[in-house]
Amino acid sequence: MQDNARAFFEQAIATPSPSGYEERIQKLIRDYITPHADRVRIDVHGNLIAEVGNGDGPRLMLAGHCDQIGMLVSHIDENGFVYAQTIGGWDPQQLIGQAMSIWTDSGEVPAVISRKPIHLLNNDERKKVVGLDEMWLDVGANNDQQARQKIRIGDPITLDLQLRPLMNSLVSGPGMDNKTGMWTVIEALRRAKELAGAGGIGCHLHSVSTVQEEIGLRGAKTAAGGIHPDVAIAVDVTHASDCPTIDKNKQGDLRLGGGPVIFRGPNINPKVATRLIELAEANNIPYQLAAIGRATPNDANVLQLHGAGVATGLVAIPNRYMHSAVEAISLEDIDHVAQLLAHFAAALTADDDFTPGGQI
Repeated sequence: MQDNARAFFEQAIATPSPSGYEERIQKLIRDYITPHADRVRIDVHGNLIAEVGNGDGPRLMLAGHCDQIGMLVSHIDENGFVYAQTIGGWDPQQLIGQAMSIWTDSGEVPAVISRKPIHLLNNDERKKVVGLDEMWLDVGANNDQQARQKIRIGDPITLDLQLRPLMNSLVSGPGMDNKTGMWTVIEALRRAKELAGAGGIGCHLHSVSTVQEEIGLRGAKTAAGGIHPDVAIAVDVTHASDCPTIDKNKQGDLRLGGGPVIFRGPNINPKVATRLIELAEANNIPYQLAAIGRATPNDANVLQLHGAGVATGLVAIPNRYMHSAVEAISLEDIDHVAQLLAHFAAALTADDDFTPGGQI
């Protein structure tokens, strides 16, 4: 991984992007990828679309959502304490005692979120799973007027956005879901251009940082409506099973550092999956296989169903502790995913037919 590519990833983790509030991270992405793309644009929904290659070639869409779960300021009480609702799927237990950031028009407002101390809980309260309505954010304000000088209803909130290095090229922090996937599709464009060399890419590649995946796969649906891809590959995280309490019989044997996870199943075009496997083997890229027997809960779902249908693949990044402050991934995995996607884009031509079973 090049130093500037790693710096871009680290900056992305530190940049807030709750669903519906992705402007800050899309600006970061635009600044990084513009020198390598033929065209970069942001559509009315907020998706960032970077293009390169043959405008007359098959349209390939690589989709990685940049949005993360978060919260939204909904009330400020008379004492200046802030109450919030969630954006995306939270386990409220993950929020107790966390350092938080409220992102206002004038910048970051540090906060903490907590509940009544254990010393003051009665027996029934100690046995109960705490609800979101029993927690609040404390910004240190003396009253509501002081809080409202900086904070407005509707301001987005995230966990404290920090990346923590672990052993063996692992890193931990909030937002790995799915800034890792976003990074791979953006980085793949740069690498595909390098692989193709002077001849250029034969396909028309669209690397898309999609928005609002966490609240219903919304950005991928609208982006596909503008691009009309012939082939699409979604990149998202998936649950790693190489930690305690995860059942490999249900989740499969998926390990951090084991390489890209190539999915197979009815939501996946079989020829796209086969091509990804062949490219991984031909280029000595480690990979893992996973199966899903239903519509996927990620951007591949809506991409496959766009228009008259899109030949769709799904490549995933193993992730421990998803939707928490300590999501953990392997830097080697995201590097390998970007390389696999780059090879797919560089190899795609107008002669490729992804019709299952071939034309009849």
